[in-house]
Formats: sequence, structure tokens, C-alpha cells
Amino acid sequence: MNLPIWLIKLLFNLWPPFLGAGIRVHKLSPDFRQAEVRLKLGFGNRNYVGTHFGGSLYAMTDPFYMLMLLRQLGNDYYVWDKCGRIDYVKPGRGVVRALFNLQEEQLAEIRALTADGEKHLPEMTVEIRDADDELVATVHKTLYVRKKPHLR
Repeated sequence: MNLPIWLIKLLFNLWPPFLGAGIRVHKLSPDFRQAEVRLKLGFGNRNYVGTHFGGSLYAMTDPFYMLMLLRQLGNDYYVWDKCGRIDYVKPGRGVVRALFNLQEEQLAEIRALTADGEKHLPEMTVEIRDADDELVATVHKTLYVRKKPHLR
């Protein structure tokens, strides 16, 4: 189903886990190769010491690479998040953002490594930065990608 990009952004922003945490999809390219997600510090995502709750920082990055790869590779592939890790660098205050980018080289490599039906576990990294462009955290995602058996 091909929904207009404005509707997809709206659905993301109304999705209860994002809505409740204050996570907003700010930009999403029509080809799903780029996304910008923002998180404003508020009562619902503030930790005990008054900075961004770590779970909200991770949640703002959680589904995007999986969804972007699904959109790029199409229905011929299984794509799942396999594991993730976050490295906190400094406390997050104010508005933080994460920029996601998929390059053609990455997609070509994934297609080549899965062409014979083997699984591939690409590693993606996204940085969370504050309004001064200082690094707050780095999220490392490992995805599971495999071409569907009937399409090999």
C-alpha cells in the first residue's frame, strides 16, 4: 500500500509509543532513504536528574532502519531488527535529533549478499545530537535481511 508521505509521517507521529514519548518524525523522504526524528525534552521523557530518559532516546531510533530497508528492498525480503545497542556520550537536554540515511552502496551490498538466499546482518549506526550539534548518544543496530525462499 502506497500512502502519501505526509500521511505516513502523521501516522508515525500519532503512533502511541512515539506520541507518549514526545518523539516526532520531522522529515521523511518520499523514497524512504532519509529521515529526521526529533525528541523534545518534556515531563513525559525526563529522567530523575532532568535529562532525556535513555529509553526515549533509543525509542526514537528503533524502527527506522528496518522500515527504510523494507521500503527499499520491497516485499521480496524479510527484514527484522536483530539487536541494538546505545552508547550514551553526554546528557541530552532540550531538543535532540537523529538523522537516518541509506546509501545506494549499502543497498547494493545487501542485495548482493542475499541474492543466493543467505541471511545478511548489516550493521547500521545513527547518532543522536543536540541543538548545538554535540553528540548525545550513538545507536548501533544490527538487522536481519534475507531474500524470501520462493524468490531465489
